[in-house]
Amino acid sequence: MSLNDQTLALLDSNGGIVASYPVSTALNGVGEQHGSGCTPAGAHYIRAMIGAGLPANTVFRARRSTGEIYSPQLAARYPDRDWVLSRILWLCGQEPGKNRGAGVDTFRRFIYIHGTPNTEPMGLALSHGCIRMRNDDVIELFDLAWPGMPVTIR
Repeated sequence: MSLNDQTLALLDSNGGIVASYPVSTALNGVGEQHGSGCTPAGAHYIRAMIGAGLPANTVFRARRSTGEIYSPQLAARYPDRDWVLSRILWLCGQEPGKNRGAGVDTFRRFIYIHGTPNTEPMGLALSHGCIRMRNDDVIELFDLAWPGMPVTIR
């Protein structure tokens, strides 16, 4: 995952690129502090995967499906919502004192790779700390990922 390039690359066991996706990371830049609104850097892994089998554009709040499917009409009713859609890959830091532990814990900060409305731009840092992806892309990635899968954010 490259914060500078705003891309997520899925690598094979030899380091070859299997797939590459545009993403949107934090508007506030790189950082690990709780409450910073930044995307944390360093070594992580996928701790939990949420949304298997649900329709594209399923709306999540607090990691639970609301039963809603995102639409322009729903967006107009809730203009200030930070939309978490389709799938959630919940990350956990692996570096004590950097992205794991008191004040800097990626998992406790609820940092995910997740879907976002297709109207949101990719390639620009605009999120509140999470890694946003197009819905079709996050569903594809979800189907290729597994709990415990390493994720490096640089």
